[in-house]
Amino acid sequence: MLDDDALQSAEVGALRSAGDDTLQSADDGTTTDLAVATDWLDHWRLSLDGAVFQTETSTLAPAYTATGQAVMLKISHVEEEQRGSELLAAWSGHGAARVLEHEGDAVLMERATGPRSLAHLSVSGADAAATEVLCATAAVLHEASADVLDSPGPPDLVPLRTWFRDLFAHADELTPFHRRGADLALALLDDERDVVALHGDVHHANVLDFGERGWLAIDPKGLLGDRTFDYCNLFCNPSPELALEPGRLEARFAQVTDAAGFESHRLARWLMAWCALSSTWHALDGDDAAAASMIRIGERALTLD
Repeated sequence: MLDDDALQSAEVGALRSAGDDTLQSADDGTTTDLAVATDWLDHWRLSLDGAVFQTETSTLAPAYTATGQAVMLKISHVEEEQRGSELLAAWSGHGAARVLEHEGDAVLMERATGPRSLAHLSVSGADAAATEVLCATAAVLHEASADVLDSPGPPDLVPLRTWFRDLFAHADELTPFHRRGADLALALLDDERDVVALHGDVHHANVLDFGERGWLAIDPKGLLGDRTFDYCNLFCNPSPELALEPGRLEARFAQVTDAAGFESHRLARWLMAWCALSSTWHALDGDDAAAASMIRIGERALTLD
Protein backbone atom coordinates (compact mmCIF):
# COMPACT_ATOMS: atom_id res chain seq x y z
CA MET A 1 0.00 0.00 0.00
CA LEU A 2 1.26 3.49 -0.86
CA ASP A 3 1.80 6.17 1.77
CA ASP A 4 -0.27 9.39 1.80
CA ASP A 5 2.17 11.34 -0.37
CA ALA A 6 2.28 8.56 -2.96
CA LEU A 7 -1.50 8.27 -2.86
CA GLN A 8 -1.93 11.97 -3.55
CA SER A 9 0.65 11.80 -6.33
CA ALA A 10 -1.16 8.88 -7.99
CA GLU A 11 -4.52 10.63 -7.85
CA VAL A 12 -3.08 13.83 -9.32
CA GLY A 13 -1.38 11.69 -11.95
CA ALA A 14 -4.72 10.18 -12.87
CA LEU A 15 -6.12 13.64 -13.52
CA ARG A 16 -3.10 14.55 -15.65
CA SER A 17 -2.70 11.30 -17.57
CA ALA A 18 -1.75 11.03 -21.23
CA GLY A 19 -4.05 13.08 -23.38
CA ASP A 20 -5.90 14.61 -20.42
CA ASP A 21 -6.41 18.29 -19.70
CA THR A 22 -4.18 20.18 -17.27
CA LEU A 23 -5.66 22.70 -14.87
CA GLN A 24 -4.41 26.23 -15.46
CA SER A 25 -4.39 27.95 -12.07
CA ALA A 26 -4.06 31.63 -11.33
CA ASP A 27 -1.05 32.95 -9.39
CA ASP A 28 -2.98 32.83 -6.12
CA GLY A 29 -3.80 29.14 -6.59
CA THR A 30 -7.43 29.61 -7.64
CA THR A 31 -8.85 28.36 -10.91
CA THR A 32 -11.68 30.84 -11.34
CA ASP A 33 -12.84 31.95 -14.77
CA LEU A 34 -16.32 33.16 -13.96
CA ALA A 35 -16.67 35.58 -16.86
CA VAL A 36 -16.65 32.78 -19.44
CA ALA A 37 -19.40 30.86 -17.65
CA THR A 38 -21.70 33.66 -16.44
CA ASP A 39 -23.91 33.85 -19.53
CA TRP A 40 -24.50 30.10 -19.53
CA LEU A 41 -25.17 30.02 -15.80
CA ASP A 42 -27.83 32.66 -16.32
CA HIS A 43 -29.17 31.00 -19.46
CA TRP A 44 -29.92 27.74 -17.66
CA ARG A 45 -30.84 29.39 -14.32
CA LEU A 46 -27.99 27.76 -12.45
CA SER A 47 -26.55 28.66 -9.07
CA LEU A 48 -22.79 28.29 -8.76
CA ASP A 49 -21.48 25.68 -6.31
CA GLY A 50 -17.76 26.45 -6.06
CA ALA A 51 -15.05 27.96 -8.20
CA VAL A 52 -15.23 28.01 -11.96
CA PHE A 53 -12.07 26.44 -13.33
CA GLN A 54 -10.19 26.43 -16.58
CA THR A 55 -8.36 23.65 -18.40
CA GLU A 56 -6.39 23.89 -21.61
CA THR A 57 -9.53 23.04 -23.56
CA SER A 58 -12.60 23.88 -21.46
CA THR A 59 -14.18 26.02 -18.78
CA LEU A 60 -16.10 24.12 -16.10
CA ALA A 61 -18.44 25.28 -13.36
CA PRO A 62 -20.01 23.12 -10.65
CA ALA A 63 -23.58 24.28 -10.05
CA TYR A 64 -27.12 23.44 -9.03
CA THR A 65 -30.23 23.64 -11.17
CA ALA A 66 -33.31 25.54 -10.04
CA THR A 67 -34.69 22.22 -8.76
CA GLY A 68 -31.54 21.47 -6.74
CA GLN A 69 -29.85 18.90 -8.97
CA ALA A 70 -26.05 18.88 -8.83
CA VAL A 71 -24.70 19.58 -12.31
CA MET A 72 -21.51 20.49 -14.14
CA LEU A 73 -21.47 23.18 -16.78
CA LYS A 74 -18.77 22.63 -19.42
CA ILE A 75 -17.91 25.11 -22.14
CA SER A 76 -15.62 23.64 -24.78
CA HIS A 77 -12.96 25.74 -26.49
CA VAL A 78 -11.63 23.17 -28.97
CA GLU A 79 -13.17 20.81 -31.50
CA GLU A 80 -12.07 17.68 -29.62
CA GLU A 81 -14.04 18.67 -26.52
CA GLN A 82 -17.07 19.66 -28.57
CA ARG A 83 -17.01 16.28 -30.29
CA GLY A 84 -16.77 14.55 -26.93
CA SER A 85 -19.81 16.45 -25.67
CA GLU A 86 -21.78 15.30 -28.70
CA LEU A 87 -20.92 11.67 -27.98
CA LEU A 88 -21.71 12.11 -24.29
CA ALA A 89 -25.15 13.40 -25.24
CA ALA A 90 -25.67 10.54 -27.71
CA TRP A 91 -25.05 7.93 -25.00
CA SER A 92 -28.14 9.24 -23.20
CA GLY A 93 -26.80 8.33 -19.79
CA HIS A 94 -25.93 4.72 -20.68
CA GLY A 95 -22.62 4.17 -18.90
CA ALA A 96 -21.84 7.89 -18.99
CA ALA A 97 -22.88 11.10 -17.31
CA ARG A 98 -26.32 12.15 -18.49
CA VAL A 99 -26.45 15.34 -20.56
CA LEU A 100 -29.31 17.61 -19.52
CA GLU A 101 -28.73 20.44 -21.98
CA HIS A 102 -26.46 20.83 -24.99
CA GLU A 103 -26.30 24.04 -26.96
CA GLY A 104 -23.44 25.32 -29.06
CA ASP A 105 -20.16 24.94 -27.19
CA ALA A 106 -21.86 24.42 -23.83
CA VAL A 107 -23.08 21.24 -22.22
CA LEU A 108 -24.85 20.78 -18.91
CA MET A 109 -24.47 17.35 -17.35
CA GLU A 110 -25.20 15.59 -14.10
CA ARG A 111 -22.37 15.96 -11.62
CA ALA A 112 -20.49 13.20 -9.80
CA THR A 113 -21.04 13.69 -6.07
CA GLY A 114 -20.14 10.24 -4.73
CA PRO A 115 -17.15 9.86 -2.39
CA ARG A 116 -15.39 6.98 -4.12
CA SER A 117 -12.36 7.23 -6.42
CA LEU A 118 -10.98 4.58 -8.74
CA ALA A 119 -7.49 6.02 -8.32
CA HIS A 120 -7.83 5.61 -4.55
CA LEU A 121 -9.04 2.04 -4.97
CA SER A 122 -6.06 1.18 -7.15
CA VAL A 123 -3.42 2.57 -4.84
CA SER A 124 -5.02 1.28 -1.65
CA GLY A 125 -5.00 -2.43 -2.45
CA ALA A 126 -8.18 -2.80 -4.52
CA ASP A 127 -6.77 -2.47 -8.02
CA ALA A 128 -8.73 -5.48 -9.28
CA ALA A 129 -11.97 -3.82 -8.16
CA ALA A 130 -11.05 -0.61 -9.99
CA THR A 131 -10.16 -2.56 -13.13
CA GLU A 132 -13.48 -4.39 -12.93
CA VAL A 133 -15.34 -1.07 -12.87
CA LEU A 134 -13.40 0.26 -15.85
CA CYS A 135 -14.03 -2.87 -17.89
CA ALA A 136 -17.73 -2.88 -17.03
CA THR A 137 -18.06 0.80 -17.92
CA ALA A 138 -16.38 0.35 -21.29
CA ALA A 139 -18.66 -2.61 -22.02
CA VAL A 140 -21.82 -0.60 -21.29
CA LEU A 141 -20.64 2.23 -23.53
CA HIS A 142 -19.88 -0.17 -26.35
CA GLU A 143 -23.26 -1.90 -25.99
CA ALA A 144 -24.90 1.46 -26.65
CA SER A 145 -22.84 2.00 -29.81
CA ALA A 146 -25.47 0.78 -32.25
CA ASP A 147 -28.00 3.29 -30.92
CA VAL A 148 -25.40 6.06 -31.16
CA LEU A 149 -24.30 5.27 -34.71
CA ASP A 150 -27.84 4.61 -36.00
CA SER A 151 -29.35 7.74 -34.49
CA PRO A 152 -30.83 10.37 -36.86
CA GLY A 153 -27.97 12.78 -36.15
CA PRO A 154 -24.99 10.69 -35.02
CA PRO A 155 -21.93 12.45 -33.59
CA ASP A 156 -19.02 13.07 -35.93
CA LEU A 157 -16.48 10.56 -34.58
CA VAL A 158 -12.78 10.39 -35.46
CA PRO A 159 -11.56 7.07 -36.92
CA LEU A 160 -8.66 5.46 -35.07
CA ARG A 161 -6.49 5.67 -38.18
CA THR A 162 -6.76 9.44 -37.96
CA TRP A 163 -6.21 9.39 -34.17
CA PHE A 164 -2.86 7.63 -34.70
CA ARG A 165 -1.64 10.19 -37.25
CA ASP A 166 1.00 11.71 -34.95
CA LEU A 167 2.61 8.32 -34.39
CA PHE A 168 2.68 7.61 -38.12
CA ALA A 169 4.14 11.04 -38.86
CA HIS A 170 6.91 10.98 -36.23
CA ALA A 171 7.78 7.31 -35.65
CA ASP A 172 10.93 7.36 -37.77
CA GLU A 173 12.37 10.42 -36.01
CA LEU A 174 11.81 9.01 -32.52
CA THR A 175 12.91 5.47 -31.54
CA PRO A 176 12.71 1.91 -32.89
CA PHE A 177 9.92 1.36 -30.32
CA HIS A 178 7.82 4.02 -32.01
CA ARG A 179 8.51 2.59 -35.47
CA ARG A 180 7.43 -0.86 -34.28
CA GLY A 181 4.37 0.63 -32.62
CA ALA A 182 3.42 2.38 -35.85
CA ASP A 183 3.79 -0.84 -37.83
CA LEU A 184 1.66 -2.74 -35.31
CA ALA A 185 -0.97 -0.01 -35.36
CA LEU A 186 -1.18 -0.10 -39.15
CA ALA A 187 -1.61 -3.88 -39.12
CA LEU A 188 -4.30 -3.70 -36.45
CA LEU A 189 -6.14 -0.90 -38.24
CA ASP A 190 -6.17 -3.00 -41.40
CA ASP A 191 -7.91 -5.73 -39.39
CA GLU A 192 -10.27 -3.84 -37.07
CA ARG A 193 -12.93 -5.91 -35.36
CA ASP A 194 -15.98 -5.00 -33.30
CA VAL A 195 -15.96 -1.40 -34.51
CA VAL A 196 -17.89 0.79 -32.07
CA ALA A 197 -18.20 4.36 -30.85
CA LEU A 198 -15.17 4.68 -28.58
CA HIS A 199 -14.76 6.79 -25.47
CA GLY A 200 -11.07 7.07 -26.32
CA ASP A 201 -9.77 7.88 -22.83
CA VAL A 202 -11.08 5.31 -20.35
CA HIS A 203 -9.05 5.53 -17.16
CA HIS A 204 -9.34 6.07 -13.42
CA ALA A 205 -9.99 9.84 -13.54
CA ASN A 206 -12.62 9.61 -16.29
CA VAL A 207 -14.95 7.14 -14.58
CA LEU A 208 -16.47 8.75 -11.51
CA ASP A 209 -18.80 7.91 -8.64
CA PHE A 210 -22.28 9.27 -9.39
CA GLY A 211 -23.86 7.95 -6.21
CA GLU A 212 -27.09 6.07 -6.87
CA ARG A 213 -26.33 6.04 -10.60
CA GLY A 214 -23.07 4.19 -9.94
CA TRP A 215 -19.81 4.58 -11.85
CA LEU A 216 -20.15 6.62 -15.04
CA ALA A 217 -17.76 7.89 -17.70
CA ILE A 218 -16.99 11.53 -18.47
CA ASP A 219 -14.80 13.39 -20.97
CA PRO A 220 -14.92 11.12 -24.03
CA LYS A 221 -12.68 11.88 -27.00
CA GLY A 222 -15.29 10.72 -29.52
CA LEU A 223 -13.55 8.08 -31.63
CA LEU A 224 -14.60 5.22 -33.88
CA GLY A 225 -12.82 1.88 -34.12
CA ASP A 226 -11.92 -1.48 -32.65
CA ARG A 227 -13.33 -1.80 -29.13
CA THR A 228 -10.02 -3.19 -27.85
CA PHE A 229 -8.51 0.28 -28.03
CA ASP A 230 -10.78 1.57 -25.27
CA TYR A 231 -9.23 -0.79 -22.72
CA CYS A 232 -5.61 0.21 -23.29
CA ASN A 233 -5.27 3.42 -21.30
CA LEU A 234 -6.46 1.83 -18.06
CA PHE A 235 -3.21 -0.18 -18.00
CA CYS A 236 -1.19 3.05 -17.76
CA ASN A 237 -3.10 4.67 -14.90
CA PRO A 238 -3.62 6.10 -12.33
CA SER A 239 0.13 6.72 -12.65
CA PRO A 240 2.93 5.11 -14.68
CA GLU A 241 4.76 4.28 -11.44
CA LEU A 242 1.83 2.24 -10.16
CA ALA A 243 1.25 0.65 -13.56
CA LEU A 244 4.87 -0.56 -13.64
CA GLU A 245 4.85 -2.11 -10.16
CA PRO A 246 5.94 -5.78 -10.31
CA GLY A 247 3.03 -7.99 -11.33
CA ARG A 248 0.57 -5.12 -11.83
CA LEU A 249 0.50 -5.17 -15.62
CA GLU A 250 0.29 -8.95 -15.73
CA ALA A 251 -2.63 -9.07 -13.29
CA ARG A 252 -4.55 -6.40 -15.13
CA PHE A 253 -3.89 -8.03 -18.48
CA ALA A 254 -5.31 -11.35 -17.31
CA GLN A 255 -8.34 -9.63 -15.79
CA VAL A 256 -9.12 -7.48 -18.84
CA THR A 257 -8.61 -10.37 -21.27
CA ASP A 258 -11.10 -12.46 -19.31
CA ALA A 259 -13.64 -9.69 -18.65
CA ALA A 260 -13.76 -8.41 -22.23
CA GLY A 261 -13.24 -11.72 -24.02
CA PHE A 262 -10.16 -10.58 -25.91
CA GLU A 263 -7.57 -12.65 -27.70
CA SER A 264 -4.46 -12.02 -25.65
CA HIS A 265 -2.18 -11.36 -28.62
CA ARG A 266 -4.50 -8.69 -30.02
CA LEU A 267 -4.85 -6.93 -26.68
CA ALA A 268 -1.06 -6.96 -26.19
CA ARG A 269 -0.51 -5.44 -29.63
CA TRP A 270 -3.17 -2.77 -29.20
CA LEU A 271 -1.64 -1.87 -25.84
CA MET A 272 1.81 -1.57 -27.36
CA ALA A 273 0.44 0.57 -30.21
CA TRP A 274 -1.38 2.82 -27.74
CA CYS A 275 1.77 3.24 -25.65
CA ALA A 276 3.69 4.22 -28.78
CA LEU A 277 1.06 6.84 -29.61
CA SER A 278 0.94 8.21 -26.06
CA SER A 279 4.73 8.27 -25.88
CA THR A 280 4.80 10.22 -29.14
CA TRP A 281 2.47 12.88 -27.73
CA HIS A 282 4.63 13.19 -24.61
CA ALA A 283 7.80 13.43 -26.71
CA LEU A 284 6.28 16.14 -28.88
CA ASP A 285 5.33 18.02 -25.70
CA GLY A 286 8.91 17.75 -24.44
CA ASP A 287 8.04 15.46 -21.51
CA ASP A 288 10.82 12.90 -21.90
CA ALA A 289 10.14 11.19 -18.55
CA ALA A 290 6.49 10.51 -19.39
CA ALA A 291 7.45 9.36 -22.89
CA ALA A 292 9.95 6.90 -21.41
CA SER A 293 7.36 5.54 -18.96
CA MET A 294 4.99 4.76 -21.81
CA ILE A 295 7.77 3.02 -23.68
CA ARG A 296 8.44 0.81 -20.65
CA ILE A 297 4.78 -0.15 -20.39
CA GLY A 298 4.61 -0.84 -24.12
CA GLU A 299 7.71 -3.01 -24.10
CA ARG A 300 6.32 -5.07 -21.24
CA ALA A 301 2.99 -5.39 -23.03
CA LEU A 302 4.62 -7.44 -25.79
CA THR A 303 5.88 -9.95 -23.22
CA LEU A 304 2.30 -10.70 -22.16
CA ASP A 305 1.30 -12.45 -25.38
